[in-house]
Order: sequence, then structure tokens, then C-alpha cells
Amino acid sequence: MDVTPIIALALALGCILGGNAMEGGHLSALIQPTAAMIVLGGTLAATWLSATPAEVKKLFKLSKRVIFPGLALRALIVEDLLKVSGVVRRDGMLAVEPLLAELRDPTLRRGLQLLVDGNAAEDVQALLELEADMEEHHSKSAAKILDSAGGFAPTVGILGAVMGLIHVMSNLNDPTKLGSGIAVAFVATLYGVGFANLVFLPVGARIRKIVEAEAEDRAMVLAGLIAVVAGANGRQISERLGPYTGHGGGHAEPGAGGGGAKEAA
Repeated sequence: MDVTPIIALALALGCILGGNAMEGGHLSALIQPTAAMIVLGGTLAATWLSATPAEVKKLFKLSKRVIFPGLALRALIVEDLLKVSGVVRRDGMLAVEPLLAELRDPTLRRGLQLLVDGNAAEDVQALLELEADMEEHHSKSAAKILDSAGGFAPTVGILGAVMGLIHVMSNLNDPTKLGSGIAVAFVATLYGVGFANLVFLPVGARIRKIVEAEAEDRAMVLAGLIAVVAGANGRQISERLGPYTGHGGGHAEPGAGGGGAKEAA
């Protein structure tokens, strides 16, 4: 679990509301259900209209990874690759099959299973690269939904502001309604800009970074598989995968027990 997004959002809200209070503003003035309904409802509808059902479904699956990234523990994957390499060099590729259930990364298991089944290394590489590219493409397309929401929200906030001003102008003869109308107008703009820049755009960027890190995980596994097929020894494999283990992903020391290739939630 990564609580960074929660802390960051709390810090942003704390600074904004604290600054408002220091200037003599009241929290109640920022709570406008009408403005919230206009901005959130309008943004949701526009974003939904711009996305495909498959993208929306994918985004729901990815959304939990904002808090639970589930990134691979790369050091543990390297540990598994070294174990596989030793078996292959000693007993051949078929001897790996009993080990497949123990491997902690699904891409590694799938690649080795394809090799054990007799597929050519070039074909396995091409298939895994295609699957990785498609997964990255669809995940980033889903994350772009939040970019769209970040673009729509300020504009819908302006619509709410215009509606509030129209309400004010139509009630100039009743001063008691002027304050609420102006409040909705300005608060709608605040909600639109706030949700766009504090929620939608940052969360979309975070999901994309997680997707990119996972793409690096798959690239690392593929590089390791190619090295295993080529008969590389443990030292050579460690050197080839060194650039991957030094950046991104989860972190664990080789030999760390349990857990699996995915970061424990």
C-alpha cells in the first residue's frame, strides 16, 4: 500500500483551506451542493461520452493501483531467473517445467511455458513483446480518460459560473438571492479547476507512471528470458538486468522470502 496520494491530497487541501481561513474565509462558503452537482455531474457525463466501454472498464481495474501499485519486486524476479538459468544450463529447458508453479512473475511463467512447449525463442519473444505493447497501450488509453476529465472539469465549472450569473441577473430586483447566485458562480469555477488539477490530472499521471513501470518489468523479464535461452550464466544475467533493478518497480533484496513478484498490498 502506498499512502503517498492520500498524504499529497490532504496537504493540498490543507494548504488551500488554511489559506482561505487565514484570509478570513469560512469553509461553509465553499460548500455549495448545486455547484458540485453541476461540475461533477457535467464532467462525469462528458468524460463518459468521450470514452469507450472497454476503456472505462479498464480504468476501474487500474484505479485501485493508485493506492496499491502492485509493482513487481524486480530483485525477486532476477532471483527466479538465476534459478531457472542454473537448471537450464545443467539439465536443459524441459527440466524447468516442475519449477513453473514456483515462479513469482506471470510473464516469466508464460514465457518459460511457451519455451518448454517447444516454441522457438524468436516466436516467444515476438509474442511477449506484442502482448506487452497491447497491454501498455490499452492501460494508457484508460488513463487518458482522467486527462479528459481534467480538461472538461474547468470548462464545466465555467458553465456553472455562467449559470450562476444568469440566475443573479434574473433576480436583480430581489437582493436576498444575489449572494447565493454569486456564490454558486464562483464556487463552480473553483470546483472545476480544483478537481481537474488536484484529482483528475495527478491521478491520471500516476496511473500512467505505474503502467510504464510495469512495461519495464516485462522488458526486464524478456531480456532475462533471452539471456537464459542463450545459455548465459548467472553473472552475465545479473549484469544484463542491472539497469532494470536499479530503477523503478518494487524493492526487495534477493532472498527475501514469500510475497511474490507483486508488491504486497
